[in-house]
Amino acid sequence: MRKITLLLCAFLALPAVAQEHFAGLATSKRVGILNGNMNPSEFANLGNRFEVQIFGLSVSASSNKVGFSDLVGGEDLETLIFAGKEPVDFTTNAEIALPGFAFKAWGWGFGIAASGHITANVIDVNSDFGRAVTDNSLDATTAAAIINNTGNQRVNATVWGEVGFSAARKIYENEKHRFGGGVTLKLLFPGSYANMGAGNFSGDISYATGNPVLTNGQARINLAYSGNFADSFTDSSDYTSSLFGQLKGMATDIGFDYQWKSGSSYKLKVGASIRNIGSMTFKSDDNKSTNYELDMAPGESLDLAEFDNAESLSDVEAVLLSHPEIFTETSETTDFKVKLPTVFNFYADYNIVPKLNLTLFLQQKMNKDDKNNQVASQNIFALTPRVNLGFFEAFLPVSFNEISDTQAGIGFRLSGFYLGSNSILTALGDGKQADAYFGYRFGFL
Repeated sequence: MRKITLLLCAFLALPAVAQEHFAGLATSKRVGILNGNMNPSEFANLGNRFEVQIFGLSVSASSNKVGFSDLVGGEDLETLIFAGKEPVDFTTNAEIALPGFAFKAWGWGFGIAASGHITANVIDVNSDFGRAVTDNSLDATTAAAIINNTGNQRVNATVWGEVGFSAARKIYENEKHRFGGGVTLKLLFPGSYANMGAGNFSGDISYATGNPVLTNGQARINLAYSGNFADSFTDSSDYTSSLFGQLKGMATDIGFDYQWKSGSSYKLKVGASIRNIGSMTFKSDDNKSTNYELDMAPGESLDLAEFDNAESLSDVEAVLLSHPEIFTETSETTDFKVKLPTVFNFYADYNIVPKLNLTLFLQQKMNKDDKNNQVASQNIFALTPRVNLGFFEAFLPVSFNEISDTQAGIGFRLSGFYLGSNSILTALGDGKQADAYFGYRFGFL
């Protein structure tokens, strides 16, 4: 169990991004493919007739327990993660922007872009449980705990690629107002998946024998794995080597935007979109999703040290199957669907004075993260002042995130090159998020 529970620590070595990808840049007045990825109606507002995306990458990790100073200060992460009584939430996710192309003509905008996604999440994991099974120095009194969780604790990782085809159109325009809409159709290529969920988990944990022992246990357990994660999920190569699998899903983005025009630009732009409406099916020879019911009678127990050598969910499942007296299989399938993290995005960009704008951004997730077949996301609110000199742009995103709370970063764009962070200013203190992003694009005509 120690290796399985510490999957979240292994996530610290992964490349990943915060879930407001390319903060500050995706709402820039210099509209490009990244803007269109956030709201497909922006493809009709491209800053140039032709736009080429070369590459983009953003990396990050955020937690409600561990700060950036802890990561670089050599602190005992196991102790910090499971300290106190607050449940553990930990997330990493990556968007790798691959080459793309877009153009506009006759009031229309079109785009094609590919991207790879890596997500890894620890959701609402009980700190008493984690502390008991990861800290061998605990004595019987300290480690003893009574667990009673009505929600679904999850450890989850998902890797997939997508190719999006976008079309947007200027719907209405006069001297003062402009209104547009757009849609993106995404082809999904699921790569690897792993999920371990424990719903309605209750029980007593004691350390009297020297090992953590569970008694009076009750839970609904889901174990699902596909692709590389069938054999292992603690090596970063398990994630990066499976960005694109076979075509097994589709999704849609839809969005609209309004501009209160001022000369050749705007005084105010407001946009809204719903992204990632869809799902993908994981299928492979070693694919499996199984539900178990944990039901312990008085006097029955489970030595959690049996999980110490588990390096994959199939290893975990082998332990469960060795105890048919307490674990009952309730359903099994070899193919399963996983829903994308559907979110509602809203933003408003206001031109305060020439060259100075203030952008408001809101991301609201539309599905619950505790579902075993759901890729997790988080709610975000951000304010970003920016200075735009045409070839040069600088911005200061300040965000309020569901998991890592308040973050502040800085970024810039010099012609087509961009570099920034959502959280570098707070990460230097005691911020609980660390990230960076960079890339290059160019437009012409």
